[in-house]
Amino acid sequence: MRGFCDKHAAKLQGVLSCFDRMLFRGYLPIMSGWAMAQFLMSEHVRCENLKGFLLNNAERVKQHAQQMAAAAGRPYIYLDSAGTKMELRAREMAEADGITEGLVCIFAKLEPCRSFSFKYSKGYPFVKSASRKCLHFYYYFMDSDFGLIHVQIQSWFPLRMQVFINGHDWLARKLDAANIKYTQCDNVFIRLEDIERAQTFSDRMSGLDWPSILSGFAQRVNPLLGSLLGGMQYYWVTAQCEYSTDVLFKSPSDLKELYPRLISHSTMCFGAKEVMSFLGRSLSGRFRGEQVNDLTDRFKYRLPGVRIKHRMQRNWLKMYDKAGSVLRVEMVINDPEAFRVRRQVKREGESVTQWVPMRKGVANLFRYRDVSMAANSRYLEALTVVDDPAPALRNLDRICERKRTRRGKSVRAFNPLAREDRQLFEALLGGEHQIRGFSNRDVRGRLTELKAIATKGKTAQQLSAVVSRLFNRLHLYGLIAKVPRSRRWRMTKVGLRVFASAIRIREQLFPDAYLAGYA
Repeated sequence: MRGFCDKHAAKLQGVLSCFDRMLFRGYLPIMSGWAMAQFLMSEHVRCENLKGFLLNNAERVKQHAQQMAAAAGRPYIYLDSAGTKMELRAREMAEADGITEGLVCIFAKLEPCRSFSFKYSKGYPFVKSASRKCLHFYYYFMDSDFGLIHVQIQSWFPLRMQVFINGHDWLARKLDAANIKYTQCDNVFIRLEDIERAQTFSDRMSGLDWPSILSGFAQRVNPLLGSLLGGMQYYWVTAQCEYSTDVLFKSPSDLKELYPRLISHSTMCFGAKEVMSFLGRSLSGRFRGEQVNDLTDRFKYRLPGVRIKHRMQRNWLKMYDKAGSVLRVEMVINDPEAFRVRRQVKREGESVTQWVPMRKGVANLFRYRDVSMAANSRYLEALTVVDDPAPALRNLDRICERKRTRRGKSVRAFNPLAREDRQLFEALLGGEHQIRGFSNRDVRGRLTELKAIATKGKTAQQLSAVVSRLFNRLHLYGLIAKVPRSRRWRMTKVGLRVFASAIRIREQLFPDAYLAGYA
């Protein structure tokens, strides 16, 4: 992404890449019907008693949640509506009650789950997987390392678990410990005192001992781990991982004019071939998936702005603006098997290192980071060709707004589409003026030919005064400059660009746009 950052370096604070929302799931080694049947046999429970076994242990999980909430003096809430935003509600509770560490609340919801049922087949009993509904408990904790997290557990076997963590909250606590000042808005940093050190901390997150961390959360919410389940451990996988690259602009105005052009370029120019290349793959006839570009108005989520998402099967790249001054490019991985990782495998009895499809195990989080970082960087690099319109619009605004002289006299602005100003611009852009500049007499004669100034009844001295006032007006707006030790003037770089652009707009772009709109 160096090209993009170098191009806009004067407007940037820096760039920060970090894990964002991370969703982990934990599975016990009793996910299949056969494994559950074996477990029941080990506990001397007949298969016919499966339902009673499930209900009894679900009650134990429920009682544990209620007792934990009562012991901490926190609410246990049953939710009977699907529209409740639990994370927002838990965050509001934590802020209202001043909770900086510990349990915030527990929500209970009836939701679909994957459990077991008892059946007879050909006269023999057996246990099989089945779709059920059971209570799910959402424990919201304010963790000292990860901030607000939730740990979800379903009350029926196989007691699947889910842990939600936000990487930006984890990084914020690392910055606090290192006394690095920052300004955080939601899950984005809009100001950072030391971006390089922040990036160093962020890079360490993938190397944390995730199995131990997640198992610690499991021990807190599953009362059966220390008794009925004995020495069983959860196997943890990454269900969804978001990795963001934030380009921090110095002010919202620096991003405001550029962002619509970035969105337009991404929408019009990034097709399946480009998106596949961002993800480190090539488009070929063997690809059987689907690639979709989705442009969404985020107002429907009560967030102002526009977001573009490039979806390739179950993985996608997103770009949107955050807090007005941060451009975020984000890689979301739901299906890691679309990417590869180097690992040792057995081939003909020998251990060899090969590139193999990446699995969901948390041991591969380092590779999640590498793949996402590369995709985000390629995306930003492809946006290097988009020019920032802010300088041009600023100069346009500058010549279209009235100014005042040092004495306080108001000076009329220019109108790039007006015939009179267009003739003035054309007279000043004459090729004969580009080497030695121009004088009052040169421009006066040209304007008289174009009938840009009224000559009827005026003397040469009066016409000279009119042109002198035009020169003073142009000079006040920075469009022309005096040639030292002479009575001649020259065009400034801004003047050359503004005049040429104004003539093209009036003579070509406006008529074309008008006719196209009229048709």
